[in-house]
Amino acid sequence: MKRLINLTPAPAMKWLLGLLPFAVLLLLYVVTSDARLAENAADKLLPSFGSMQEAMTRMAFEPSKRSGDYLFWTDTASSLRRLGAGVAIAAVLGLIIGIATGALPMLSAVFSPLLTVTSLIPCLALLPVLFIVLGLGELSKVVLIAIGITPFIARDIQRRTREIPVEQLIKAQTLGANSAQIICRVLLPQLMPKLINAVRLSLGAGWLFLIAAEAIASTDGLGYRIFLVRRYLSMDVILPYVAWITLLAFVFDYLLRRISKRLYPWELAE
Repeated sequence: MKRLINLTPAPAMKWLLGLLPFAVLLLLYVVTSDARLAENAADKLLPSFGSMQEAMTRMAFEPSKRSGDYLFWTDTASSLRRLGAGVAIAAVLGLIIGIATGALPMLSAVFSPLLTVTSLIPCLALLPVLFIVLGLGELSKVVLIAIGITPFIARDIQRRTREIPVEQLIKAQTLGANSAQIICRVLLPQLMPKLINAVRLSLGAGWLFLIAAEAIASTDGLGYRIFLVRRYLSMDVILPYVAWITLLAFVFDYLLRRISKRLYPWELAE
């Protein structure tokens, strides 16, 4: 008799089992929505899929009467531009800080305590400060994302740097490599796939900081639109926007995973 711990589903069964919870949640939503709408046709809490389709058709394919823009695509482009800039800055800073504090003991002694303390600061609490110092424009939103996830990426790269066997560093020095050559030729190639994994793990926090910034001070963006239409209880817009954000996050995670596998096939996926 096989133990449950040893049972492994076949690939097709694995897909079916993975889709099962989503199908159950979808069925539960349809049943609950139909029941609420049967009691009150004007109920807005759980809109039908038909009403959500109508709302998103209006947002995505009909120009706004006020601005002439297609709001759904304008919001998406604005949010992706802010998120991309913030994450890119955080990735570069996190890589530099992580390698420097992980590979150079003198810099580690100086900056590691500061990095630890910085990572504990709740970045959303800094949002008013950023708005006061940098204004309500794009810069403050990008800086919030960068500040929010840079410490996480830096600490992960720092830890990964220290995990590299010291024998590799000794061999490189034996062959005459200096510090810069060791960092560029020994450490960096091994840390790049770790950086991609760190960025993947930080995307959720990046979306959180983005939506918070857009909700407070913005004139477009996915987060701005969600908090704008909440005044009218427009769940037929809010729910599709939330689903769209989730889909974008999934696509970005998938693309980063594929890029890592393509560029660094020797690296085990995490």
